Amino acid sequence: MTSIDKIKSQLEQFAIDSLDTLEQFRLQFLTKKSELQELLSEIKNVAPEERKSFGQQVNELKQKAQQFYEEAKAKMECQAVQAGSDLDVTRPSTAVTLGSMHPISIMMNEVCDIFEKIGFSTVSGPDVEDDWHVFTALNFPEEHPARDMQDTFFIELHPDILLRTHTSSLQVRTMEKQQPPIRVICPGRVFRNEAITSRAHCIFHQVEGLYVAENVSFAEMKQTLLYFAQQMFGKDTKIRLRPSYFPFTEPSAEMDISCNICGGSGCALCKHTGWVEILGCGMVDPSVLENCGIDSKKYTGYAFGLGIERMTMLKYRTNDIRLYFENDVRFLRQFKAAGN
Repeated sequence: MTSIDKIKSQLEQFAIDSLDTLEQFRLQFLTKKSELQELLSEIKNVAPEERKSFGQQVNELKQKAQQFYEEAKAKMECQAVQAGSDLDVTRPSTAVTLGSMHPISIMMNEVCDIFEKIGFSTVSGPDVEDDWHVFTALNFPEEHPARDMQDTFFIELHPDILLRTHTSSLQVRTMEKQQPPIRVICPGRVFRNEAITSRAHCIFHQVEGLYVAENVSFAEMKQTLLYFAQQMFGKDTKIRLRPSYFPFTEPSAEMDISCNICGGSGCALCKHTGWVEILGCGMVDPSVLENCGIDSKKYTGYAFGLGIERMTMLKYRTNDIRLYFENDVRFLRQFKAAGN
């Protein structure tokens, strides 16, 4: 027992400050010829009543020596790495700044979520389209100004190929492949040959919706759009429909919502009218249904389309559409998706 106390004292006082002293420690306490190993071989000579206690103390001392050695070795290795590098591993780490979703993506997801809750499915398709899906199938006559180069990006070598000007092309593709009932929303990026200003851009995003089934009515469309407006802008939001014209719907309408900034009393955003236009809508023209192989005598439907940038500007009260395309992180980090 005296030998145990002696070795324990030596172990506690042993200073390891170099690779040489580390090796000396190993030779003195951990090899087969070390004093600890000799003590283990002496167990057979200890009195039977003390043998258990003696063995436990020797083993605990050996484990303590092994742990001390491993810790000192790891420390030496760390110091060796630091000596050959300018890296200070003890220095506090730099906080990682997390990004955020783009406001256009946030708004697109919110719009899609609202319509998906009432049974609409989301479909997608190509940005590069042909004349049939963008214009002809949707009742755009040959002389329609939207076909002019001032509005549409056509491919010079293939005049029938163009960058889609609206996501209505996805509605055509859906009706060609699927028979009613059809209930889809079509989010995506669209392109128009326009001058870039604070209120317009040559690239923007749309979400269009289509519902085709038996006995679909204008009143049903109105109620669907009222539900959407109140879900997006608040339960007190009001809507109004104004007669309009689109080649692919008849009758057609523009939908306004009560201004969510002034509450309808009049401000600069709503041009002091109390109303802000957010989308176009109408009943699908029977000839469009026939173009897509759907019996217009049996089925009716409605369609609507809204600009995501306009919705985002209303939601977040920004006044320049160009901010969404400049990728300035100081601007983008202000936006967070719902629930984050």
